[in-house]
Amino acid sequence: MISDAVPASPQQAYVWVWLPDKTEPVVAGVITKGNGRYDFNYGQSYLKRPDAFPLYEPELPLKAGNIHPLDRLFMAGCLRDGAPDAWGRRVILNQVYGKTGQVADVDTLDEFAYMLMSGSNRIGALDFQASPTTYVARQAQSTSLGELLNAADMVDQGLALSPDLERALLHGTSLGGARPKAAIEDDGQMMIAKFSSSTDTYNVVKSECVAMRLAALVGINVAPVRLVKTMGKDVLLVERFDRVKTDAGWLRKAQVSALTIFELDEMMARYASYEDLTHQIRHRFTSPRETLRELFNRLVFNILCGNTDDHARNHAAFWDGKALTLTPAYDICPQNRVGQEASQAMKIVGDENASKISVCLQAAGNFMLSKDDAIAIVKHQIMTIKASWDAVCTEASLSEIDANLLKARMFLNEYAFYDTSEELQGLGWGAA
Repeated sequence: MISDAVPASPQQAYVWVWLPDKTEPVVAGVITKGNGRYDFNYGQSYLKRPDAFPLYEPELPLKAGNIHPLDRLFMAGCLRDGAPDAWGRRVILNQVYGKTGQVADVDTLDEFAYMLMSGSNRIGALDFQASPTTYVARQAQSTSLGELLNAADMVDQGLALSPDLERALLHGTSLGGARPKAAIEDDGQMMIAKFSSSTDTYNVVKSECVAMRLAALVGINVAPVRLVKTMGKDVLLVERFDRVKTDAGWLRKAQVSALTIFELDEMMARYASYEDLTHQIRHRFTSPRETLRELFNRLVFNILCGNTDDHARNHAAFWDGKALTLTPAYDICPQNRVGQEASQAMKIVGDENASKISVCLQAAGNFMLSKDDAIAIVKHQIMTIKASWDAVCTEASLSEIDANLLKARMFLNEYAFYDTSEELQGLGWGAA
């Protein structure tokens, strides 16, 4: 078992960072544990660097001394962004405990164990190491997409992995989210491979492909995707926007989740809102007016495609040490629903989070949009979805049953048009 590699009750982890335009990491500081929280200290060598930048402000300003997490947090959010989420923790628990990993409590291992066991090709520009002087990447062995799919299936079903499959799936442990995935390099491009799950009640992989392709067609800045088939199963390949290939090697782009920007953690995620994000964009983001329009486009599309899983970890921004820039959109995946009513994971305006276009229009001013501009955006998206529907579903080889499911329950669901004008209500699937 790979559990032999886990440090016995580790009490610290060193943070290594890829600085802008650098292909090799440098040690930035150390995380230490005490009194139920994880504090951070910048290393003196890092503070002396002329190109050093704060890992994220206001959480970790570039200064000497012990830095406590912000109030209510147990760890700085920018550090927690780099740690594995639900899927990665399941893989690590499987590696440590075998098939019982499926039911083992995630709290049986602490954050340091998850940080130091997960793969080094994690989202963003950070990695965690046991040493402050020697960087050793935890790399997955070269393997086929089919073997990765097989390994993901075994973890999903709670089956123990062989040592070879453990190492093959290592890259996926450092990626966010709850669904099976792995990090791969395909044709010179860093990709995230997303697999189906044994608990899926519809073709989630193809549904996400359709949503991402349509999002691009309506004009949203979205991560490019490609659908492939291996071992008779669908796999969605998503281009990584936090990696840039150069002649000298791979650059890594620092980024933080909206959850970190809100100064919240998972337990407080219910307080996250688009309204608060618009305030942050106006004061801390590059190109605020354009960014607000882009975010409004994403909000409208989430509602029109039935993606209610738009929580604060599914929004992110690049961090250059001074300002934030919205990353391309990702994880736009229609969610199955029972009945008509639905709500978004983040509040839209005030305490309102109903998945209705009318609520978006109420919030238009927060996005520096007039109501007429907001309505024009909604109309454009609806007409583009309808005009492109057949071609995109055909491109994804979506079965008639799955296409009809998406059409009836998720895309342009009737509930999305409740409380809107007769003109907008008339633009649904029944319109010419």
